[in-house]
Amino acid sequence: MNSHTAPAPIRVLLGDDHRIVREGLRQMLGDPANGSPEIAVAAEAATGPEVIERVTQLGGTQGVDVVLLDIALPGRDGLDVLQDLRAGWPALPVLMLSTYPERQYAVRCIRLGAAGYLNKSADAEEMVAAVRKAAGGGLYVTPATAEALASAVGRSGSATEALSHREHQVFRLLTTGHSVSEIGASLGLAPNTVSTYRARILEKTGTKNDVELALYAERHGRRPPAG
Repeated sequence: MNSHTAPAPIRVLLGDDHRIVREGLRQMLGDPANGSPEIAVAAEAATGPEVIERVTQLGGTQGVDVVLLDIALPGRDGLDVLQDLRAGWPALPVLMLSTYPERQYAVRCIRLGAAGYLNKSADAEEMVAAVRKAAGGGLYVTPATAEALASAVGRSGSATEALSHREHQVFRLLTTGHSVSEIGASLGLAPNTVSTYRARILEKTGTKNDVELALYAERHGRRPPAG
């Protein structure tokens, strides 16, 4: 008689503020048709603080094997949460999710200790492969992420690489149309502090205003057309 038992499922925590995204991820990861019955969603969180709370409740790696974490979380920025998770549970792999192109955020995420970077447009097969790789202690790198990493190593890169972590948070929010007061509320900073960061960002990127900054982000965030 075959006494073989199936391995314990990979327990995933989903951190994303959009319920429809979490539902989509849950279906992709847990659908046996995708060849992934070994993955189970252990918990969900809609804000940065909730992610930390859920991981704490689950006992870190005792209750969760991989965290799928959105960069643009309310309450606390996903990159801040990543750093807290790395500090509190260094053995817990964190896969970052984003709608932003790899060129903008993949290198920064991996430098902060992420186990990989996935665009939300990734298909089920890629999402499952990333979770498996991270759960096994590996680093999941897409071709676009590998290109961004190689580019960052091979040259000094764009001025955004010289931004501090907090400056980069303000940069991202400015270039997605948020006002100084909205950014202050989101990051827990006084408006005049945000204005100081904004001035530093404009200086480092050589731009004069928010419109030029948005154009700069567009130029440096996407691969130039071939030709």
